[in-house]
Amino acid sequence: MALTPTETRELLASLGHAPKRFLGQNFLVDGNIVQKSLKLAQVAPGDAVVEIGPGLGTLTEALLEAGARVWAVERDRTLHAYLEDGLARRFAGRLHLSEGDAVDLPLAGIPPHEAPGCKVVANLPYAISTPWMDAVLSGPLPARMVLMLQREAAERYLAAPGGRSFGAISVFLQAAYDAAPGHAVSAACFHPRPDVDSALLNLVRKGSPRVFSAGQKAVVRRCFQQRRKQMGSVMREALGSRAKEWTELLRSEGFSTTVRAEAIPVPVWIRLLEGRTGSA
Repeated sequence: MALTPTETRELLASLGHAPKRFLGQNFLVDGNIVQKSLKLAQVAPGDAVVEIGPGLGTLTEALLEAGARVWAVERDRTLHAYLEDGLARRFAGRLHLSEGDAVDLPLAGIPPHEAPGCKVVANLPYAISTPWMDAVLSGPLPARMVLMLQREAAERYLAAPGGRSFGAISVFLQAAYDAAPGHAVSAACFHPRPDVDSALLNLVRKGSPRVFSAGQKAVVRRCFQQRRKQMGSVMREALGSRAKEWTELLRSEGFSTTVRAEAIPVPVWIRLLEGRTGSA
């Protein structure tokens, strides 16, 4: 059961802890949203689940009570100690709690053999959402992710080509995951109340997901960093001798070198990066 706003304030006060804005500490105080997260992720007994920033353990407890085995990483020392003394003792053997930065531990230290079948269910701090997502998309890829994000971030990840919201992270994510129906979340569901609304993003790994190398990602980022430039110019700067190959591939897909990065669909990006033509 989620703590009410009053219970959350009282618990934080008893810990001598003030929510840290730079860590994105907005604590969920709506039990319906907690249960919605579990439902979207289809959490079942025995599932291996990763949680990022468990905070006061509201979502963590619900996952454990649903029978999941949970790996969680918490950066805040006070909150980590609180969880160690409480939930970790109650659910010994099923809650594996790490202290650290989620960007360094994107899957919370889950054993490698568990990672491909795991689910991520988390309320992601806004400040780390894109670096964390980028780290996860380097593989191994979780089977499913249900992520609480600021609405703007969720829209950017799922953006279609042709608009300014479509960027490198959109390409990386959409090459690996399909979006299932999610859920809008009001700012009133958190304490302290954030300035913007959020969304539950529901992602299902594709049957043939693409994981790009660091070098491939660097090329895509460079193209989007110069989004006002035409691809012909960007390719000459970023690719050197390979620019001719990309030019031919773009033309085979029906695009000229005057196109800009944000207008290129994800399947075409995949073919450019893999150096081939045909269906993705």
